[in-house]
Amino acid sequence: MFMAPEQETEVHNELVDYQNPLLRLKIWRITDDDAVMISEDTSKSPAIVPPSKYRWHYHKEVEFLAIIDGSLSVQTKHDIRVLQSGDVHVLGSSQLHRTKKESAEPFNYLVCQFDLAQHFDESIMPYLHYFSEIRRPLGLLNYVFCEHADIQKQAHDIIMDIFTESQTKQKGCELAITASIRRLLLLLLRNDTRGMLHGSERDELTRLQPALDYVEQHMAEKISIEQACAVLNLSYHYFIKYFKKVMGLSFVDYVNFKRIKKAERLLLTQDVSIVEVGEAVGIPNMAQFYKLFKRHNHCSPKEFKLRMKLES
Repeated sequence: MFMAPEQETEVHNELVDYQNPLLRLKIWRITDDDAVMISEDTSKSPAIVPPSKYRWHYHKEVEFLAIIDGSLSVQTKHDIRVLQSGDVHVLGSSQLHRTKKESAEPFNYLVCQFDLAQHFDESIMPYLHYFSEIRRPLGLLNYVFCEHADIQKQAHDIIMDIFTESQTKQKGCELAITASIRRLLLLLLRNDTRGMLHGSERDELTRLQPALDYVEQHMAEKISIEQACAVLNLSYHYFIKYFKKVMGLSFVDYVNFKRIKKAERLLLTQDVSIVEVGEAVGIPNMAQFYKLFKRHNHCSPKEFKLRMKLES
């Protein structure tokens, strides 16, 4: 059961130290002797952390957890899942999450983090859009593992293969690891019976990328549709139609979505007032901020923070 953590005073943006810069990958095993958590990342000294300490964090890399022994709780905005031996869990890029040991029994599990785009070349680039998380977070695909034991076992075996290749470093290990990561993604793509993954036409998202970057870089400021049009050198009317066609929502709705996502992160990881959060995400009008926040989360910012801190 989750207990309320100690007050967190800063955003923990986890910068992944890749074991293999070419693959932009880090995979390691974590064990627990009831007193410490030991990382077997051979690139640095083992990190010793009391199991009771855990905090919200995120990173731009996709993360897969594969439980070998014991149990582990994973909490995100959407849910809490208790993982047991043989279970696999996926966390999307920049998805806020935290983990906690769930029982007194020792645990043993793998953490696999990688930059998704690094493993797509020109021949399969259109499929990258399926995993872009523009429309839905990748974490919603965990239903595949929960509902299909055979698919989960295949995913677990693939992650074990990636770990073995990264440890043995045999000739061609990079080829083997890239192939395994693609197998893992293909497994999700072909077994997504609920249609969580959606692709766009080739090059459409790439064409919009400068506008998406503009939004990201000016989050705390007034964001102008006209400026986004100028970045792409498109007319106003063509831009708003094209944006909605590719992204599945209007430009204004996209900007608001990004702002609320940032607000959620600040509320969970920084000791700041709601007014300060609104200003930091470019919505200084509190009435508007509360309205948008409640539209996305069905509760006020204060209620959201309390719920996520104390949820069990």
